[in-house]
Amino acid sequence: MYYRGIGIPYNAATRFIDENVEQGRGDKTAIYFEDRQVSYKELQEMTNKTGNGLKSLGVDLENRILLLCHDSPEFIASFFGAIKIGAVPVPVNTMLHPTDYEYFLNNSRSKVCIAHEDLWEKIKHLRKRFHYLQHVVVIGDTVDKREVIPYSRWMEEESGLLESAHTVKDDTAFWLFSSGSTGSPKGIIHLQHDMEYALDHYAKQVLNMSEEDITFSASKLFFAYGLGNGAYFPLGCGASTVLMRERPIPENVFHTIERYRPTIFFGVPTLYGAMINWAQQTRKQYDLSSIRICVSAGEPLPSVIYEKWKKMFGVDILDGIGSTEATHIFISNRIGDIKVGSSGKLVPGYEAKITDEQGQELPPNEVGDLLIKGDSIAHCYWNLHDENKRRFIGEWFHTGDKYYRDEEGYFWYCGRSDDMMKVGGIWVSPVEIEGVLLQHEAVIEAAVIGITDKENLVRTKAYVVLKEGFESSEAMKEELKEFVKQKLASYKCPKELEFIDELPKTANGKIQRFKLRSLADSVPFKA
Repeated sequence: MYYRGIGIPYNAATRFIDENVEQGRGDKTAIYFEDRQVSYKELQEMTNKTGNGLKSLGVDLENRILLLCHDSPEFIASFFGAIKIGAVPVPVNTMLHPTDYEYFLNNSRSKVCIAHEDLWEKIKHLRKRFHYLQHVVVIGDTVDKREVIPYSRWMEEESGLLESAHTVKDDTAFWLFSSGSTGSPKGIIHLQHDMEYALDHYAKQVLNMSEEDITFSASKLFFAYGLGNGAYFPLGCGASTVLMRERPIPENVFHTIERYRPTIFFGVPTLYGAMINWAQQTRKQYDLSSIRICVSAGEPLPSVIYEKWKKMFGVDILDGIGSTEATHIFISNRIGDIKVGSSGKLVPGYEAKITDEQGQELPPNEVGDLLIKGDSIAHCYWNLHDENKRRFIGEWFHTGDKYYRDEEGYFWYCGRSDDMMKVGGIWVSPVEIEGVLLQHEAVIEAAVIGITDKENLVRTKAYVVLKEGFESSEAMKEELKEFVKQKLASYKCPKELEFIDELPKTANGKIQRFKLRSLADSVPFKA
């Protein structure tokens, strides 16, 4: 286990890959991917060959390796292959602008980039601007061997045997970049033992995950949430994972569930809402009977989405909150213990406190800043000294989320610290208003921000995406405003409401309210 002791060897690749083969699971399917079924023995061989390939390029301990890969067996083999030789994989979002990868490569000082061919094609014209990059390894069939190294060559030429580097539980294992929901992505450094801590305390104790499970995560592997869901959780339990290369749109997700019959499904609120809407529009009866539990994170799950999902498919969604810095989920609802609308209770192994602006702990039912403590918390941010001092406070991590805890120990999300609004001297949560708007039959998505009027007073503004078949009009605006007034105090009701075709989101489905604030700042307040 991760707590084997100071100085005692521990390597996450040995734990999550090799131990499955040693325990007799070599022939068991580890990964379902398109028409492939990759066994644990085959995954171990891919991992070892990737590690040997990196060593042949001169990669050494703690060298960073950028992974620009779709969800695939090659992603997992590259991730753990780097870790096995003591290098540091840095998975990044595959859905960004080419210049974003210039930032990732230069910020991480990655020596090697492993990329799928279609993704490398989009950024190769910028190669001269990648200051530290020495080698590019490309996964694909039409690779120009004069410019890059084919990943397939490693699979043909490198040895399938590899001893793990002499790492210990507190060595650096991997980086992840924050999602950018509140600004520029930050490099987050995780240690060798962080994944096992999250596995032992969340996957095993909250989800009751075992080797009998098959997991399917719509959230991609380059996210902290998806990396646990689709990689080290199932591998850590000797279970199987389903990987989907395509974008997680409802049609693709339903097809994948019906094809592979997973037992645990991981999504985000916007996806659950879109799947409900898709099923209603297409009037198809989708078979989700294999799924024993669903999980949601990334944004709070609106009660209306939970209730519609449960009614339509007969399976619970466990809402929870985690963060890239914490590795995975640290507060969650439980099987048989769901309080709809809340984030649930503390995951075993974690502690939390809610404080005021002076850092004093608050009593139940008072909104404040959420701080979390647990052994999967990241080591630090890369090259952000002041931010490290602000967010990592002794053993505690300042999440940046506003919460309150009720007398029964359930945590209730109020919003990101930057998203909360003080209207007439009273804190207002955008999440509460958005939850009400989503109850209206015409609304598929909503986001609420604070704006400042001519008297320098903060007012609420809602951005709304309407369902197909409903028309944006002044009459609809007034109907929605009146709908909210009937359910919330008047000071919480949107003073402005604007229809929008699509809300700005990260690739993981988080609403980027800071972009809406920028949009609102460019338009004068309407009285």
